[in-house]
Amino acid sequence: QVQLVESGGGLVQAGGALRLSCVVSGNIFSINKWGWYRQAPGKQRELVTEVNSVGSTTYADPVKGRFTISRDDAKNTVYLQMNSLNPEDTAVYYCTAGKMFLRTPQYWGQGTQVTVSF
Repeated sequence: QVQLVESGGGLVQAGGALRLSCVVSGNIFSINKWGWYRQAPGKQRELVTEVNSVGSTTYADPVKGRFTISRDDAKNTVYLQMNSLNPEDTAVYYCTAGKMFLRTPQYWGQGTQVTVSF
């Protein structure tokens, strides 16, 4: 099993920045892909970004150029740096982990709320 614990969410004004963190523990050697998803009120959960063990990244179009995913393997932590936030980024953000060949992540964190005000 793998456990994911997110932190770093909160309230920020439009144009501001936040950094989310996700500590990964447990059977981490089974993981070779990490990511962040989000779910806004009344909307479906959507992929924000993913990174795999060879460093390849994927970003959803709305966040390209503003968000950056990174990993610190020494700390078993995945980060999501979010810049130039706008109210459309308001959502619960979920850290995910799994295997590259699986489209849907196997493991999910509990989520952290990000609210961007006008």
